[in-house]
Amino acid sequence: MARFTLPRDLYFGPDAMNELSCLKGCKKAIIVTGGHSMQKFGFLDKLENILHEAGLETKLFEGVEPDPSVETVYRGAQAMRDFEPDVIVAIGGGSPIDAAKAMWVFYEYPEKTFDDIKEPFTMPKLRRKAIFVAIPSTSGTATEVTAFSVITDYKTLIKYPLADFEITPDIAILDSNIPLTMPKALTADTGMDALTHAIEAYVAALHSPISDALALKAIQMVYENLVASVEGNVEARGRMHIAQCMAGMAFSNALLGICHSLAHKTGAQFDIPHGRCNAILLPYVIEYNATACRHRIADIAHALGLPGATTRQLVNSLVDAIKNLNKKLGIKQTYRENGVSEEEYLKVADFIAENAVADPCTGSNPRETDVESMRKVLDCAYYGKDVEF
Repeated sequence: MARFTLPRDLYFGPDAMNELSCLKGCKKAIIVTGGHSMQKFGFLDKLENILHEAGLETKLFEGVEPDPSVETVYRGAQAMRDFEPDVIVAIGGGSPIDAAKAMWVFYEYPEKTFDDIKEPFTMPKLRRKAIFVAIPSTSGTATEVTAFSVITDYKTLIKYPLADFEITPDIAILDSNIPLTMPKALTADTGMDALTHAIEAYVAALHSPISDALALKAIQMVYENLVASVEGNVEARGRMHIAQCMAGMAFSNALLGICHSLAHKTGAQFDIPHGRCNAILLPYVIEYNATACRHRIADIAHALGLPGATTRQLVNSLVDAIKNLNKKLGIKQTYRENGVSEEEYLKVADFIAENAVADPCTGSNPRETDVESMRKVLDCAYYGKDVEF
């Protein structure tokens, strides 16, 4: 028996935010957001106006950092307990939405600690006090439809991917007007995050026919639209917003793999955006995983129309295509080229490999791995060496 979980309602297209009029009957909404971009471009005011017109009292919790901390989560949960909302609305990039998901848990269960929920699928039943609405501003994390939230413990410099179907949002709003405000670099990084989600979901140990269909279509859409989206094409931005959501639906149910395990740990250590870490790692992880899932990797290459008469040729074609895509996007292919000194790298490489093996995403990787293998992939991503398979 398998399970496939999505938000109950998903609204998409220009001005999709207006559909929040469906919240009539609710009383209070707390809005969780990050920096100032949602305010700068008028989306925060628009959201508040829609909620007020629907009869809700609102409260803002602003300033969630790019990699939300455990401390920020606790502060937000306290703000929720003080305000007692029956709706939590998170708007912005993946960070405020991820943070709000974790806040939600501690709002409803103030006696819990972060250690109580950081292991996968250990969260208590939610929706005793509030439902959750997610409005993404970026086209990459797909946290608006997933059972995941990434929170950083800055004391240990470890990113923890929380995982439980309880934190899947109730309502997702894909308003295609919002991602038009993303700068080029963010569009590129988040787009490569979406591509990694879809590829890892397609080869993941827990993939299913349902997740396969979503993942493969998302891969095609990202590959066809990401460069144009970065260059500012409005239609391509809209298609990317849908594609990243489909990738999220796939990986939330099929899970991910060691590309994300390593990205979580390297991002925290090297202060490199999560999507860019995935872009760096993805070709090397595909090479490593090929011995366990080469036919499925070949499926992806076929779907993209890449050349190759054998599965090995098709694997190589996909690796080359991703490297070429990174080049078009201006993403340098190794950690060394992205400014990580060899001294800095060698100091933490073993620590990263050890913690990546323990990451929840590792369990669904198509090929079993250990610390030594994880370090080998990491070395290749640092120095730019091919992984032999």
